[in-house]
Amino acid sequence: MDDKAVKAPAPPSIELQSLIDSHTLPFVVIDRGYRIIAANAAYRRSYGEAVIGRRCHEVSHHSQAPCHLNGEDCPHRQVFETGLPHQVLHTHYDAANTPEHVRIQGHVLTGADGARYLGETIEPLADPLQPAVPGMRMVGQSPPFLKCLDRLARVAESDGPVLLLGESGVGKELAARYVHQCSPRRNRPFVTLNCAAIPEGMFESELFGHERGAYTGSVACKKGLFELADGGTLFLDEVAEIPRPFQAKFLRVLESGEFRRMGGTELLRADVRLISATNQDLLEMSEGGHYRLDLYYRVAGLDVELPPLRARRSDIPLLAQWLMQQLNRSGQARHRLSEEALERLMGYDYPGNVRELRNLLMKAAALSPHGTIEGEHVVFPGESGAARRSPSAPSAEASLEELTRRHLQQMLARHAGNRRRAAAELGVSERTLYRKIGKFGLS
Repeated sequence: MDDKAVKAPAPPSIELQSLIDSHTLPFVVIDRGYRIIAANAAYRRSYGEAVIGRRCHEVSHHSQAPCHLNGEDCPHRQVFETGLPHQVLHTHYDAANTPEHVRIQGHVLTGADGARYLGETIEPLADPLQPAVPGMRMVGQSPPFLKCLDRLARVAESDGPVLLLGESGVGKELAARYVHQCSPRRNRPFVTLNCAAIPEGMFESELFGHERGAYTGSVACKKGLFELADGGTLFLDEVAEIPRPFQAKFLRVLESGEFRRMGGTELLRADVRLISATNQDLLEMSEGGHYRLDLYYRVAGLDVELPPLRARRSDIPLLAQWLMQQLNRSGQARHRLSEEALERLMGYDYPGNVRELRNLLMKAAALSPHGTIEGEHVVFPGESGAARRSPSAPSAEASLEELTRRHLQQMLARHAGNRRRAAAELGVSERTLYRKIGKFGLS
């Protein structure tokens, strides 16, 4: 039989809607002109039924301009220009105007006539907005924040140990709780220990527990944190502070999952996922003999660097708004930030990061007698009231004005010139924003 005579079977004719409805995640098909030509049921549930024929940036960003014109990485532009798949992290707004962090996978689709289309799969990242600690939550929309959030969500899918790196005050405990909440262990215990707060002689008892009579004063049997975290997650903050004499025993427990309570003989076992955090260089400490190298490799299975606040400065207005809401709910008098106060907050580098921002707002609220926090109420460390108002520092004032102008320009571009939405995100009135636009000559 002649193989050349055998014809390949014709591909089946599959109706487009039935194909995209097979996606469980939101999926949308977009043409070169940014118009949506098809959307599955999951997409319509998120963004509304009347999406066909509308431009994608109008639906997901509530903007009249494509996202690349607002300074964002645009999958539409990349796919149509390169013909290659492209992945981005964005903040989308659903039909109720609620922001949602998403991971977008853009792929090339080719029509029967050879025309190119964009197919987008939209994967919502786990919601970081649910408070993990009373009065605190992860807030942000900047690219560094979204990149970090995506990394945290990815390591949560694994069961390996996680090491969170970053300066003091960046929110390492919140990040650890986020990883736990995104993991299969989310319904099991989340147990925390600040290693810097435990005396050296109490580490073994604190982590592994003790039997009655194990030492003077131990009048009852006590379970340790390792045992209490069985099936869940143990978070060790300031993991660099684990005493050197205890590190070998701790390494053994991490490798085997087996331990004995102090003064006990029974071999116990616990299934624990370890998340650690530090603002120190553990490798450098190991070179100096202060930290076991093998313990470092055991705790640093998956490392995540948390960005400092100065690296995601555009998140400061959102963070300040959230923190002010928490202060207002804590029983204090209601306060709001003036535009001058926000300008000052935007121009500071925050060596103490989010924790320092919160403390600054608490102090400013205490100094504000009429409910509006003005610029003079925002006092940075080492700064006096006279220094804040001194006219002898024109360069600092000039840099602050330039920073404010750039931030306003970015906000207006992000919202395609829509002053109402830009003002809402900045937390100021539209009239105040209009005055600033005139002051800086922005359009």
